[in-house]
Amino acid sequence: MGLTGLEIYKHLPKKNCKECGQPTCLAFAMQIAAGKAGLDACPYVSDEAKELLESASAPPVALVKVGKGEKVLEIGHETVLFRHDKRFEHPCGLAILVEDTLSEDELKDRVEKINKLIFDRVGQLHSVNLVAIKGSSGEAATFAKAVATARAVTDMPFVLIGTPEQLASALETEGANNPLLYAATADNYEQMVELAKKYNVPLAVSAKGLDALADLVQKITSMGYKNLVLDPQPENIYEGLFYQTQIRRQAIKKLFRPFGYPTIAFVLDDNPYQAVLEASVYITKYAGIIVLNTVEPANILPLITLRLNIYTDPQKPIAVEPKVYEILNPGPDAPVFITTNFSLTYFCVAGDVEGARIPAYILPVDTDGTSVLTAWAAGKFTPEKIAQFLNESGIAEKVNHRKAILPGGVAVLSGKLQELSGWEILVGPRESSGINSFIKQRWNA
Repeated sequence: MGLTGLEIYKHLPKKNCKECGQPTCLAFAMQIAAGKAGLDACPYVSDEAKELLESASAPPVALVKVGKGEKVLEIGHETVLFRHDKRFEHPCGLAILVEDTLSEDELKDRVEKINKLIFDRVGQLHSVNLVAIKGSSGEAATFAKAVATARAVTDMPFVLIGTPEQLASALETEGANNPLLYAATADNYEQMVELAKKYNVPLAVSAKGLDALADLVQKITSMGYKNLVLDPQPENIYEGLFYQTQIRRQAIKKLFRPFGYPTIAFVLDDNPYQAVLEASVYITKYAGIIVLNTVEPANILPLITLRLNIYTDPQKPIAVEPKVYEILNPGPDAPVFITTNFSLTYFCVAGDVEGARIPAYILPVDTDGTSVLTAWAAGKFTPEKIAQFLNESGIAEKVNHRKAILPGGVAVLSGKLQELSGWEILVGPRESSGINSFIKQRWNA
C-alpha cells in the first residue's frame, strides 16, 4: 500500500528549500502521501531514493495500457478489494472475439457490428473496448491478414490470440498500435517475452492454477518484463471466481508481487444467458478484461450497465452539467423546471417531461451530483444557490415569463426563493411522474 508522509520524509534531502512549492520537506512528503504532489517536484532527491520511493509507493496492481490514442484501455492500478473502501480505478474492458477463419466479408461485418455496440446510459456513451482476434487457422499469413482486415474497419485496441509465429507476423503491421499479446505459457514464454519487448506491448501470461501462474510470472519478470496481464485458466466459473478473488487479495493484502497485475477472463459459453451471468461475475470480481463471443446488443447492454454501476465512484455520484436543457424545442412560453444535477434525477425529470410531450426548459442546479432531498438536507440545494443559478443561467433571455417550478419535496424553499430571485415559484409534484397532470392543472390554467 502507499507510504505514509513520515516514511517518505525519511528519504527526502531535508533541505527545506521550498523549490517544490511547499514550506518544508515534511509538508512536501505529506502532499506526496495524499497524492497531491509528485516526487519529481523535488530537484534534489537522489536517484536511489526516487527508485526506492516509486517502487514502494506503487499501487498493488500495476497499470497496463492496451491500444493507443483516444480509445486506449487502461486496466489495473487498483488499491482496494471493496469499492466502498475507496473506489475501483479503471473499469474492466469488454472484448469481442473474432476468428481468423472467417471470410474477409464475414470478418468485416462482425467487426462493424462490434463498432456499433455503443449505448447511452444516463447521458453517457458506453461501449465495448476491444476486438480479440484469435488465430484459429494456425497459419501466420492468415492471422496477419485477418488483423489487417479488422484494423481497416475499426480503431479499437486489439487482443491478439495466437502462436508466437502468428503474433510475430501480425505485429509487423499492428505492433505500433500497442495490442495485448495472448499468451505466454510455460512452453513459449521466452519467445513471447522477446516479442513483447521488441514492440513494447503488454503480454498476457497464462498458466493452470495459481501456483503455476505465480511461478511463470516470476520467470518472466526475472527477464526484465513487467507489462503483464494474468490468466489462471479456470475450468469453470467457480474456479474463475476463486482465482480472481485470490489474485486480487494476495496482491493487495499480502503485496504478493507476482499477482500484482490485472487479469483477463474468457466467457465463451454458447448459452447467451449463461455467458452474461458468468461475465457479470467477472465484472464484479476483479477481471481487467473479459472476452465474449457475442455481438448481440441484448447480451452486451446488461454488462455495460453493471460495469457502470460497479465502477462508479461511490464518493462522486454521476452528475450532468449544470446548464439550461431544452426538451422538445421549447418556446418563450414553455415552463421552467428546477431540479438537481444528479444524473438519475435529471433523466427522470427529462424522461417524464418528454413522455408527456411538454416542450420545456430544465435547470439542474449544481449540487455535486446529489438528489433533491439529499442536496436539501446537506445544504447544497438552497434558495440562495437556486436563485443565483436562475439569474446566471441565461434562462431569463429564453422565456417571456418569470415562473419556475420547484420540486414538491422541497416546497419549504419556495417563499425564500421567490423573494431572492424575483421569479414566481410554483410548487410542483413530489415525483416527476406527476408532471403531466401538474402542467394540465396548474400551468395551462
